[in-house]
Order: sequence, then structure tokens, then C-alpha cells
Amino acid sequence: MNAAASIKSFDVHWQDNLSDYVTAICWSKDGNLLAACSAAGEVLLWQDMEAQSFLLRSHGKTSADCIGFSCDEQFLAAGGQDGVLRVWSIKSLKLVAELENPRRWIDQLAWHPTCNQVAFSLGKKVQIWDAESREAIAQLDFENSSIFGIAWHPEGKHLAASGSKGVKVWNARRWEEVPRRLEIPSASAAIAWSPDGTRIAVANLDDNIAIAKLSDLKPVFMGGFPGKIRRLAWSDIHTELGVPLLAVASAEVVGILEKQVDESARWDGWVLEFHLGIVQDIAFQSGTFNLASAADDGQVLLWYEAQQVSQFLTGASSGFCCLAWHPQGDRLAAGGQAGEVFIWKRDDSYL
Repeated sequence: MNAAASIKSFDVHWQDNLSDYVTAICWSKDGNLLAACSAAGEVLLWQDMEAQSFLLRSHGKTSADCIGFSCDEQFLAAGGQDGVLRVWSIKSLKLVAELENPRRWIDQLAWHPTCNQVAFSLGKKVQIWDAESREAIAQLDFENSSIFGIAWHPEGKHLAASGSKGVKVWNARRWEEVPRRLEIPSASAAIAWSPDGTRIAVANLDDNIAIAKLSDLKPVFMGGFPGKIRRLAWSDIHTELGVPLLAVASAEVVGILEKQVDESARWDGWVLEFHLGIVQDIAFQSGTFNLASAADDGQVLLWYEAQQVSQFLTGASSGFCCLAWHPQGDRLAAGGQAGEVFIWKRDDSYL
């Protein structure tokens, strides 16, 4: 593998706190904004790590569970246990939409990669809402179960949703068409498109994963994982074979899968073992095979080329629960189970 330079030393650059478990954290596309939400229902926005804006304060016992910036960074959306999708204007920091869905729990949302449309879960349905027209443009029925995962194709051509018996893939240009299906015997949760859009990976509730090409959606199954698969992450660069690596967070370990030349072998892999608690989140650093993993044990580990630990990052008293690399890869943000929000910055002083 020909990855970029190794992970340099990362030092604590900034820290703040929410009042409860950090349920999600994300950077804006340009990296100037960081947003986080909590189990107390808070939604916070930081600009250049200086100006803090409470977009939503703690509102009782309902959590905020998912958050995301629109592709042009005009809007921030958040959903949660109260069934309300809230959308703010980044420029004015004002609420521009508050879509109420009684007796629904919005725990999945995803913005279209090239236009201001957000998809979010509503029980057994996915709704697509357009931030420009301020109206819903589609409602998609999963039918078999509640929706456990949502992911746009990297070019926005398709929308995938997971649940009981697998994944449905809709044509985003013709929502009325019958969706294609990736059939799974059990149920599917986390889903992730490869950055080039040619493959989709699916985490299944019987502790295996499936990888399928978009062209045929025929799954290749891989098992042997030690427990529930919580996260999937693709690298944004390719191996010599021309396929990205896939990281899989399961129990206390991270599995790394690499496509093989021999089609009979299909995928081969190795296990990253060092965490002493459940791995809650994983992500590849942009432009490299370097990986970060966050776990209940209170550590974020940096893995050089997805093979060996290069640094231990600590600070969350009750463990870490989520993380996100800055788009430029020089900073790493992570949220803690006691509400901590950290940013570590790469030390480039000796470069």
C-alpha cells in the first residue's frame, strides 16, 4: 500500500463540554465549523473553535441523535427522539424549518452530496426534504421494518436505506421507481458506499457484513466478527488493486478488509487489537490509510496505515463515543460519553 506520510504527533488543540453523552459530531466541508449534539437534546456549533453557538439547548429527556451540514454549508440539520427535524441557516444561525413528526424518532439523516436535500428516517419511511423549496419532495416506504441506516451514493444518484431483510436502493432521479434490493437473511444496520460509488458495504445484525457492487447488488458475505458491528468506514484512496480498504468496528476490535486479486479469495483481512472497551466509531484520515478508532475504554487510537498503533489519545472520563477527521486531515475531533468534545491537531513544526 502506498499511503501518504505517516501519522504525525497529535496534541490537544481545543476542548469544550456538552451536558451529556455526545451522540454525533461532524465538520463542515471547508472545516471551519464543527457541530455536535447530545443525549440531553443540545445542538452546538463552533466556528474556528472560538465562537460557540447554542442552536438548541437541553430540552428535557429527549436526545438529539443525528446531525449534518448541507453540501454548500448553508444549512445544519438535526433530528432526535422528539421526532422533530430542525434545520438552521448557518449564515443567520436562525431556525428555518421545524418539521414535527409525532411518535417518531429521527435517528438517521444524510444530506445529498451535491444539492440541499436531506433524507431522514421516519419509522418505516424515509422522507426527502428540500431546503431551497422548503418542502418534502419524496417519501419512501421501506415496508419491512424501521430504518436502521441511510446513505447517499457519493454522486447523489442513489439513496440506500437498511433494515429487516437487507437494503433498498432508490433511483434519486426517479423516486417513483421500484427500488432495487440487496437481500440479507437477517437485518442490516450500518451501511457505507465506497468513495468511488462502485460498492456498498452493509453491517448485519447476525455479526457479519456484506459487500456488493452497485452494478448487480449481489452480496459477498464475511463473518467471524466477535460481536455487533457498529461502524463501517472506507478509505478514500485505493490499494494497488484499485479498491479502497474497508474498516469494520466490532466489539473491542477493528477488522480491516482488503480486496484480493484472486476472485476465489475475494477479500482478505487482519484485526487491530488494542482497545479494552467496545469500539464505538472509526474513520480513515483523508488521503491516507491511517485510521482513528474511539472506544469505551477512554482512548482514541491512531493506527498507522491501518496496521499498528502510532498514538494514544485520552481525556474522556467515561469513554469516547464518536469521532470525525477534519477534511484536511490535520485535526481530529471526538466526543465523550460524559459530554467532552476534543480536538487534537497535528504537530507540523518539524515538517
